[in-house]
Amino acid sequence: MIAIITGDIINSRKITDQKLWIAPLKKVLRLYGQSPATWEIFRGDSFQLEITEPADSLLAAIRIKAAIRSVKGLDVRMSIGIGGKSYVAAGISESNGEAFVNSGEKFEELKKIKQRLAIKSPWPETDRTLNLMITLASVPMNNWTVNSAEIVTLSLRYAGLSQKQLGKKLKISQSSVSERQTRANYAEITALEEYYRNTITSHIV
Repeated sequence: MIAIITGDIINSRKITDQKLWIAPLKKVLRLYGQSPATWEIFRGDSFQLEITEPADSLLAAIRIKAAIRSVKGLDVRMSIGIGGKSYVAAGISESNGEAFVNSGEKFEELKKIKQRLAIKSPWPETDRTLNLMITLASVPMNNWTVNSAEIVTLSLRYAGLSQKQLGKKLKISQSSVSERQTRANYAEITALEEYYRNTITSHIV
């Protein structure tokens, strides 16, 4: 079992300097492996990422979301597909299997239902529950300001640091860190990520 994230950048053509979003996106993708075997950016503003541990897939999606929302005017649409991998190629875009099919099918559906994040796995009942929760969590995530996205990025990167320690990195007060995390609904989103992780793990173990 693996997870495949398929995504594209919303409003990318409105940004003159593409490096503004490509650099932070690559920084996240490199956390999970090397290109082109584990991830690829193609057709200008589309990408695909393989996550070897399916339970990590929502965290990866949140990291990508925060990285892209850190660039004013941009957002990202992503589908998470969970399943097997039946064909391994040198590049992820040429590999295949259930996870790839699930991710691709869900990605096409996202455009029709006008949502920006959803999952398709071998467990339909689980998908219904998780997608409802992801839809609700997407309300604040789709409205993250640049500051909100940046605090989420740093909070996830330095998960072991206190608000005071994060504040030192940002050169802001502990109370300012707390306020930014609250506005970003960081506690609620990390609670969803933990629930998602435990749910997916329970199916695979």
